[in-house]
Amino acid sequence: MTHNTTVSHRTLEVNGIQLHIAEQGEGPLVVLLHGFPETWYSWRHQFTALAEAGYRVVAPDQRGYGSSDRPEAIDSYTMFHLVGDVIGLIHALGEEQAVVAGHDFGAIVAWQTALLRPDVVRGVVGLSVSPWLRGDVPPLKTMRELHGGEFYWNYYEQPGVAEAELSADTRSTLRRILYHMSGDNPENKAPQLPLVPPGDGLLTYMAPEPEELPGWLTEDDIDAYVAGYTESGFGGLSLYRNFDRNWELGAAWAGAKLQVPGLYVTGDRDLAFALVKEQLPVFTQTYPTIAEPVVLPGCGHWTQQERPEEVNAQLIDFLRSLESTTRR
Repeated sequence: MTHNTTVSHRTLEVNGIQLHIAEQGEGPLVVLLHGFPETWYSWRHQFTALAEAGYRVVAPDQRGYGSSDRPEAIDSYTMFHLVGDVIGLIHALGEEQAVVAGHDFGAIVAWQTALLRPDVVRGVVGLSVSPWLRGDVPPLKTMRELHGGEFYWNYYEQPGVAEAELSADTRSTLRRILYHMSGDNPENKAPQLPLVPPGDGLLTYMAPEPEELPGWLTEDDIDAYVAGYTESGFGGLSLYRNFDRNWELGAAWAGAKLQVPGLYVTGDRDLAFALVKEQLPVFTQTYPTIAEPVVLPGCGHWTQQERPEEVNAQLIDFLRSLESTTRR
């Protein structure tokens, strides 16, 4: 038996598309799902730590991203497609069960995968983004009414518009977004809603491009992201365009309870946490299988990149807690 001591790459046919995956280690399977604007590479600090702890770690480029297939149709990016990709990946890897962890929209996918397939998901971890409580109004419509159509989700709704802006200078776009939403940006002591006024672009709202990157982010890291987005473009934004469709398709699961153990880790300078902070009492009642949220002081949106050691420790503790309570 060979032991994976470095991250290896390959492509698998999953759910009718080709998914690029990065993998390392042996043992119970842990699937790591990235967010936007990221790729599998956002988990670079987790591979060796989890592999050395005795786990098989696999991080795909989700559909539309990096080296994975990029279906053109917007309706090919519903939550059911994304959950189908995760379940299909677990089975394509020869496994019956896995722990699924996600960051940003990857966390949304992870929570939904656990909700829909508790027979396959042994445990679930969400970084930055907590499970959503299903409202009475579709989310894109809600934000359009609350913020006059200026919320960034609504800006993303216009096919081609955000893609053109963000891809005009991919490197500058990624440097700005990654810095702007980090705990190193002093503005995030009190995170502000990303509103895009008519005629403006998303980058108008973002901080100016930093002269120097934060300590957790190197120019080599930017190179890796630029390579992924040069290959795929920004078409993966169709994930956001399906929020209302997901709300409609998910009606049967309104009020459904999470049935597997969960962990939520976020930063106190993360806008995603600021938006749900007041709901935490309701959150713990609605999702009783999720441990008390772990809030990292001074951490912004890029949880596992900004605080890799703390996140790795939380992940490994959570994974080990599952070994005595669930079968592999």
